[in-house]
Amino acid sequence: MAYEPLWSAAPEKLSKFEFVKLQKDGLDVIRTIIEKYALEGYSSIPADDLDLFKWAGVYQQKPREGHFMMRVRINTGIMTSDQARTLAEIARRYGRNLIDVTTRQAIQFHWLTVEHLPDIFKRLEAAGLYSFEACGDCPRTIVGNPLAGIDKDELFDTTEIVGQLNDFFMLNRDFSNLPRKFKISVSASRYNNAQAEINDLAYTPAVKVIDGVLTQGFHLMVGGGLSAKPHLAQKLDVFVKPEEALNVAAGVVTLFRDYGYREKRHHARLKFLVADWGAEKFKSKLIEAVGGLPSRGEDQTVGWQAAYFDGVHPQVQEGLSYVGLNVPVGRMTSDELEQLAGLAEQYGEGKLRTTMTQNIIISGVPDDKLEALLEAPVLQRLSPNARNFISRTVACTGNEFCNLALVETKQRAVSVAAYLDEHVRLNEKLRIHFIGCPNACGQKQVADIGLQGTLIKTPEGMTDAFDIAVGGTLGCGDRGPAAEFARPLKGRVKGDRVGPVLKQLITFYTEQRQEQENFHAFTNRVGVPVLQEQLTAILEAEL
Repeated sequence: MAYEPLWSAAPEKLSKFEFVKLQKDGLDVIRTIIEKYALEGYSSIPADDLDLFKWAGVYQQKPREGHFMMRVRINTGIMTSDQARTLAEIARRYGRNLIDVTTRQAIQFHWLTVEHLPDIFKRLEAAGLYSFEACGDCPRTIVGNPLAGIDKDELFDTTEIVGQLNDFFMLNRDFSNLPRKFKISVSASRYNNAQAEINDLAYTPAVKVIDGVLTQGFHLMVGGGLSAKPHLAQKLDVFVKPEEALNVAAGVVTLFRDYGYREKRHHARLKFLVADWGAEKFKSKLIEAVGGLPSRGEDQTVGWQAAYFDGVHPQVQEGLSYVGLNVPVGRMTSDELEQLAGLAEQYGEGKLRTTMTQNIIISGVPDDKLEALLEAPVLQRLSPNARNFISRTVACTGNEFCNLALVETKQRAVSVAAYLDEHVRLNEKLRIHFIGCPNACGQKQVADIGLQGTLIKTPEGMTDAFDIAVGGTLGCGDRGPAAEFARPLKGRVKGDRVGPVLKQLITFYTEQRQEQENFHAFTNRVGVPVLQEQLTAILEAEL
């Protein structure tokens, strides 16, 4: 440990888990897994070390009887066909053929055992992939523009910058004991492709005249995050040149490490420190840490497309296109991922790109090969032209595997989307997100309609239900509408009635909307009380 853990001077103010981390760095558990627990089995693992498994990218899977789920880092969502084949083979051998794309562009496995982890680590490393620090109190998977390098709407390619950040922070013991998880977003796209406002640290595209030269670079946002108490990231009055991005990131993470709160786990994210300090104090502390930075330049963000890329689109490279595929709620099989890897090689540049909406892109396809690619059988299910509602439905892992989730989410989300696609006619594609607990891995706060799972008591016993929130959106920089979290409505909907209830709520929208008015604008115009009145009437009619 090359730094002094300032927080250890006041142990009476530390949460219980902080003592565990002071005694054993989370990264140390990786070696212990390989040399001890994989040989001695699940029953040999003490509780404290099970909590540290997160630094290996591994969580206990429900019902905590010896199986694990693992996240694999996919930096800015870009992987090669060979890497995709490695992931498919791991899932086939050890994960019951199940693969999930997460809302942080990672790949997630289930059904792993501790005995299998060393071989999985080896297979990942041989492919240039890692699960290390995909979870834990450390800088996690760095999200970015999945179109980096091919995007006609980006100022410059950020792939190398994301790689530098990843290489610096991963397995770096100076930053492996943070107060809580730390999430970084990097994009130079004009369309906020990396969801800047909901990350701890976000780089967004900007330009500034410096010494008479128009310079491309970044603006910074800090302190975003979701969970039970969501915060939108705040803008800092600084401009960052691309070559300074790593130094600035190290400075921000250092501030979080040394000043972040460690008394209560639920109050330890950077968003709480930023909220208390304010943007000006945080900026001054950052400049103390990294040196002077120019003030903000001209913001280049002009819109938000919710990180959706379905369909065929031209790349910046003339004669090439990318094809955005819908992976329903992010779930696919080993065979499907392997087939996509083959298609990427046969028709594209040999790369697949994951998105923050749990989907996949095949890039670098010559225009004269598009027709043949689109005939591939696997694209019947993983379609570039999926129906409206399933194409915009996101769901977290849910209680099928997650110990924190109260309800099942993925099957429910698919069934609701299918119902709406069958019964609702709407040209606009409404974004509907399902989450199983307040941690909000499914990002319900930024959805048009967000649904959070809960349990209610009925004469037949406890059953799953959902709370509804409406009108969420992320922002368009300085030039358009600001980000706004979805606002909650009162009235819980039984799980099996979510589809019919949403049908009626959406029908009200279709009947009352103004021309070209999206759901967020409609919510703001008519007001949440009007939507609450509609939901109340719908639920009363259900009784």
